[in-house]
Amino acid sequence: MKILIVGAGISGASVARILAEKGHFVTVIEQRDHIGGNCYDYFDHDGICIHKYGTHIFHTDNHVVWNFVSRFTQWYPYQHKVLGLIDGMEVPIPFNLNSIDQIFPKFMAEKLTKKLIDKFGFNIKVPILKLREVGDDDLEFLADYIYEKVFFHYTLKQWGMKPEDLDPSVTGRVPVYISRDNRYFQSRFQGIPLQGYTVMIQHMLDHRNINVFLNTPFIHEMGSEYERIFYSGPIDEYFNYKFGELPYRSLRFEFLKFERPYFQSNAVINYPCNYEFTRIGEYKYFLGSQSKATTVSYEYPQLFVLWKNERYYPLFTDSARAAYLKYASEASNVGNLILFGRLGDYKYYDMDTAIAGVISKTINLRKFDI
Repeated sequence: MKILIVGAGISGASVARILAEKGHFVTVIEQRDHIGGNCYDYFDHDGICIHKYGTHIFHTDNHVVWNFVSRFTQWYPYQHKVLGLIDGMEVPIPFNLNSIDQIFPKFMAEKLTKKLIDKFGFNIKVPILKLREVGDDDLEFLADYIYEKVFFHYTLKQWGMKPEDLDPSVTGRVPVYISRDNRYFQSRFQGIPLQGYTVMIQHMLDHRNINVFLNTPFIHEMGSEYERIFYSGPIDEYFNYKFGELPYRSLRFEFLKFERPYFQSNAVINYPCNYEFTRIGEYKYFLGSQSKATTVSYEYPQLFVLWKNERYYPLFTDSARAAYLKYASEASNVGNLILFGRLGDYKYYDMDTAIAGVISKTINLRKFDI
């Protein structure tokens, strides 16, 4: 079967490999001048692997996903930690018991820690909006402090909305963590591809049944040449925005090089209440690179504007969800079309959930006779 895949990011490359190994002839088109999508990276002159579209850390608890991607890369073991500048101190994010110890006087920290554990238990993640509703004066004080210092201003910068106006799936991504575990993720499998994401995705696409064409945007006339189309582009763009543009947040990166071994104390430091950027990422931490210079990126959130910047995060509002459901209904009537990925499904996906999604779609495609 001749299959067209639109998009050469990690989702598109995964679909291409799975279908090629089933004996199908796969053409992958990508409108950018490189593969990898937003996972694209490259090594600079100092031997540092730079993530062009922001920091990417692979993590999963899914054995199937981990085993699949591990066919195409060796891994550099990496346990991601994030710090946030709170009242002039760099404390663990998500805000946890160690954060409490750093911020508050000892007697207050001990009291708050005991109340949190008594109320919720240990190693439990609690959404900030839930913590604000517990009905205990001390815990409400803590919740208001964390809300103001960690969530409110960061959320305004990142999303242009207050936390309570966002979908709970968004605010729930950075909870209060009643634990001493400073890692950002607790996934069983975590790491960075040893040669970078781009090389890993190159290996995925390296199959005799796969042809890749860069600088090639999708046009509908292509549909007649293929029996199935796997489309990871924006669903609203596919239907020429007939129900309006779906809203997204975008990002602008400012990359700076410093002639010194390190710029900051950690791979990623968030700035919830200071400056217009949300965080600074320092890339040499991810693969333990050793060099006399270092490169960092300042991350500035902004509204997505068609043809001016890139789509990053679906902006979940009631009106956006209603418009997406109209597009999804329209797509269900296109017999040879399979939507996938963050833009096709209009969902926020981590890399592992994106891959799990395409694995599931290729398994459950009997109605398409694939």
